[in-house]
Amino acid sequence: MRILILGGTAFLSREIARQAVAAGHDVTCLARGVSGEPPAGTRWARADRAAGPAAYSGLGGTWDAVVDVARDPEPARHALASLAGRAGHWTFVSSCSAYADHSTPGAAEDAVLLPALAPGTPSTAENYGESKAAIEEATLEAMNGTAHLCRAGLVGGPGDPTDRYGYWPARFARNAGAVLVPDIGPQPTQVIDVRDLAAWILRAAEQGTTGPLNATGDPVPFADLLGACCEASAANATTTTANEDWLVEQGVNYWSGPDSLPLWLPPHHEGFMARSNKAAKAAGMVLRPWQETLADTLEDERVRGLDRPRKAGLQPATEQRLVKLLQDGAA
Repeated sequence: MRILILGGTAFLSREIARQAVAAGHDVTCLARGVSGEPPAGTRWARADRAAGPAAYSGLGGTWDAVVDVARDPEPARHALASLAGRAGHWTFVSSCSAYADHSTPGAAEDAVLLPALAPGTPSTAENYGESKAAIEEATLEAMNGTAHLCRAGLVGGPGDPTDRYGYWPARFARNAGAVLVPDIGPQPTQVIDVRDLAAWILRAAEQGTTGPLNATGDPVPFADLLGACCEASAANATTTTANEDWLVEQGVNYWSGPDSLPLWLPPHHEGFMARSNKAAKAAGMVLRPWQETLADTLEDERVRGLDRPRKAGLQPATEQRLVKLLQDGAA
């Protein structure tokens, strides 16, 4: 197939490009190159999507498949206006964050979405879900039944730049004092390996799969994940469990960002990492065992450095302070 990837230089889009080349497809990546160059074997259409329709002026011919990972509706609309008429199939990598409710485990693709971000409204981290919903709406309208809305869950695996999954195996492997963990043992975690997600996106394009589908991993209890992290690291690390309310009082952040505990979710998010992936599996999505993702992520974390600065997780000094408070009976 002749495939155009709007991206191709960072994490998921780069993995899609790499696998597409390995499968023998003719691949072009349209990207600025800020995150690096696209994988070997691709054509690089160097352009900045902030330029609007002009960004696509150098792209000639038709495309069997286009893949867009945009998070801002404006460049996504420009891409659709410029390329929809020349694309046989369009994949928009959306997000489960586009759903309005995250409190119901097992929710499927028929769950209600957030209202689409109004045109002219700046896209920000705070309206990420609304932005994705707006792009879904524009994609469906422009592609007239030939679009796959790939609603991805949390993506992890080797090379993850967010640290929302790799923090835990790396923290156990670092084995520096007690590991502070939230008291959420039975709660589910749900992560899809970036390699599986990329393979599914390509397979769906090859098959002509259309409509919205949740591309999520299988739910794994948080306690099981931590146990596997400890075993995989072979570090015999000890853990200190903290009450959720106490963690909030101490200023620890949910989910991501500085001084956070990744995979720990705020109240009323019981379904955020427990969405149904049955429809995507029935359509051909294949997931590797989660233990394999964990082992490969740990190997990648060792290469990248267990002590490197991180975008998510507790700073060592913060963790040590909190553990001491707990040991001193402050909780």
